[in-house]
Amino acid sequence: MDREIEIIAEEMGTERDKLLPFMQEVLRCKNYLSEDSLRDIASAFQLSSAEVYGVASFYSFIETSPPGRHIIRLCKTVCCDLKNKDLILHTLERHLRIHLGETTADGKFSLLSTNCIGWCHESPAMMINDKIYTRLTPESTLKALEEWD
Repeated sequence: MDREIEIIAEEMGTERDKLLPFMQEVLRCKNYLSEDSLRDIASAFQLSSAEVYGVASFYSFIETSPPGRHIIRLCKTVCCDLKNKDLILHTLERHLRIHLGETTADGKFSLLSTNCIGWCHESPAMMINDKIYTRLTPESTLKALEEWD
């Protein structure tokens, strides 16, 4: 078992109700949950790998493949749809030269969609890493990307 995961297990414990916070702590240390990490977490919690992967894949903020240095999460709720989210997505895809679910060739940006990020009243919205951007237009979207160049 990975030493970092062992240390987290010692510090946090491995009761079932701690699985999600445990995964979040592993993410903080490793940036994503690799297959090996998922197996080690399953072993620590005495769960099947499938069950642990099921939890990890359910949450859009848990990465199971290496993300770019900056993760763009575009909200995909109905509110954002009604406020031209598709125009924002097209702007991001065109500018970054990637499609939703991909990472730029230089590893700088990953473009993902996510369920509600809690800014429906100011949609369309996206996050880059932990920073929220709201009332997006194509122009403000490109300006937001410039902050991360």
